[in-house]
Amino acid sequence: MKLSPNISGGLFMAAAMASFTMNDAITKAVSAEVNIGEILVVRGLVSMVLVAALAAHRGALRSFRVLLIGPVALRVFGEIGGTLTYMAALSQIPLANASAIFQALPLVITLGAALVFGEPVGWRRWLAITAGFIGVLVIVRPGAEGFSRAALLALASVGFCAVRDLATRRIPTELPTLFITLVTTVTVTTAGAVSLVPLGGWRPPSGHALGLLALAAVLILIGYQCIIVALRTGDISAVAPFRYFALLWAMLLGYLVFGHRPDAAMLAGAGIIVASGLYAFYRERKRDKLRPAATAPGLPPDGL
Repeated sequence: MKLSPNISGGLFMAAAMASFTMNDAITKAVSAEVNIGEILVVRGLVSMVLVAALAAHRGALRSFRVLLIGPVALRVFGEIGGTLTYMAALSQIPLANASAIFQALPLVITLGAALVFGEPVGWRRWLAITAGFIGVLVIVRPGAEGFSRAALLALASVGFCAVRDLATRRIPTELPTLFITLVTTVTVTTAGAVSLVPLGGWRPPSGHALGLLALAAVLILIGYQCIIVALRTGDISAVAPFRYFALLWAMLLGYLVFGHRPDAAMLAGAGIIVASGLYAFYRERKRDKLRPAATAPGLPPDGL
């Protein structure tokens, strides 16, 4: 039986979210053995080799002077900040909590697009954005006994990634996507090497940890390929909501790998965020004005 393009695209998006979530789970597991800087260096070196080989094969290599272009530099800044803060949060809070907070990213991007680019946002989507932030507060629980400063790191990472994605929209179209990916990977890996000293220096990782980090790099690339196929196969409005499968994968892996059971506040907050995000998608589809800001997959930073 042949599936419709939207269903096929949705399945590819769900597969992409599974790949990214498995990468997060691996990163969280390995962080118990090595520091964040080492993870970025090892994973980044594997990613650089893979991305550089693919870019060379497709003739996408350019001069690294593209870092002098404002939007490219801003994108790299957002990715570095987002990666460091997200990985710091991921090492301290449950996988599902970090994933749930990150589901607010498309709403933050919509807010940023309205404030920075002047894109029109109706009162219904403003309500959806407000509801999404309320959902985040329910998860973070400021002032409550369950409050975690690590959750604020995840929230800070959302801000950095919003800068990354908004800057990406201003990068000249003649610059190949693969080369921008390579530039980002090189700079984030370099940032990881610089952070080694304040994080305690280099400790030789075990062969098991090296293997897991190599697998994580491959999973990231698989995830991005699945997203490309998903967005090229189905309508964006039909495919993008499948990114919420990331939350389901995170809860499942968090329980199976780390024994984390989501509490009531986390589930309630995640429900509010997902509902507000889906409503924002619905409003855009109804207005037939699908913009990249609100239909972005909402991906955590990964150094690519």
